[in-house]
Amino acid sequence: MTAIPFPAPPADSAEVVALRAEFRTFLDEQLKDRTPRQRSDNWYGYDRGFSRAMGQAGYLGMTWPKQYGGHERSAFERAVIVEECLAAGAPVGAHWIADRQSGPSILKFGTEAQKQAFLPRIAAGELSFGIGMSEPDSGSDLAATRTKAVKDGDVYRVTGTKVWTSFAHEADYVILFCRTSGTPADRHMGTSQLLIDLKNTPGLTIKPIIDLAGQHHFNEMHFEDAVVPADMLLGEEGQGWDQVMSELAFERSGPERFLSSIELMVQLIEVLKGRDSDAAQITVGRVTARLAVLRRLSRSVAGMLQEHQNANLQAAIVKDVGALFEQALPDIARELIDAEPDPRAAGAYASVLANIVHNSPSWSLRGGTREILRGIIARGLGTR
Repeated sequence: MTAIPFPAPPADSAEVVALRAEFRTFLDEQLKDRTPRQRSDNWYGYDRGFSRAMGQAGYLGMTWPKQYGGHERSAFERAVIVEECLAAGAPVGAHWIADRQSGPSILKFGTEAQKQAFLPRIAAGELSFGIGMSEPDSGSDLAATRTKAVKDGDVYRVTGTKVWTSFAHEADYVILFCRTSGTPADRHMGTSQLLIDLKNTPGLTIKPIIDLAGQHHFNEMHFEDAVVPADMLLGEEGQGWDQVMSELAFERSGPERFLSSIELMVQLIEVLKGRDSDAAQITVGRVTARLAVLRRLSRSVAGMLQEHQNANLQAAIVKDVGALFEQALPDIARELIDAEPDPRAAGAYASVLANIVHNSPSWSLRGGTREILRGIIARGLGTR
């Protein structure tokens, strides 16, 4: 079995400490009217006004070159901003995917024209992206993708269906993972990525998927001979698999993989204050210790990304262990507090608990299912 290293994360410099304090002041002002229930939406909260404020203050595109609207700060400094956003329950949905993975993919694989067209608008908080990967019947098995793009002169003609596309009804673009040659039997071969304009693509239909909580953030995208300009090809035709794996490293490595239910932990501790319960103290202590370990692992991944190291394996571990932690919190809370989850409750605890109970089952699906992640980890350990 091969050992998997998690290097010690960088220590907080004076600049990082100052940045964290400065950003907490920004969040205090921006989120002063946001309720605990709204904060529990975490990165499903969608507010273009908040995203524009983030962009204007220089908190988006932080690591990108200044010539593309970025700020040339470190990956670790960006991780600090992401962590503070999630801990505070900020409505980051309108810029979340674009800043985390679409922009970095365009910066890495895009043409100069694509970089000039997309990156400054993402950094300004003006351009919102979704993810065009999952398909019916294949889910997170991306190598089984059947959506096909056929080159026809200066356009691609796209046919197929994508599902679970967060905010496709609100966003401006997705990066579509598709097959430009061969069949699903070819697995990783013959795949490519296209930048899809969600507002102006003839042949594209977007339909809502309503989740268990009655909320609409997921969608189906149907492509019926949809016409996409050939200059919207991202990277090289046929190299989509390597590109999408690079994109997923950005998706799986952040603190969003263990902070989705943090508002429930905040409300639980608030309710437990003043109660003389050994069981509650022991349980909260154990949960806090697990949270501290996950934070340390996530900061290690941020340090690896800052040093331009391949963190795909470590990111998969953080995502898998983090989702287990997030999904366990509702049951832990219900063992300590005798209260039913109630989305209409006036009290913060019951309404936050209801929101987390309804949404947490999906957290081990997004960003790669548990089975996919554990396959990656097994290969990293040399046992598969």
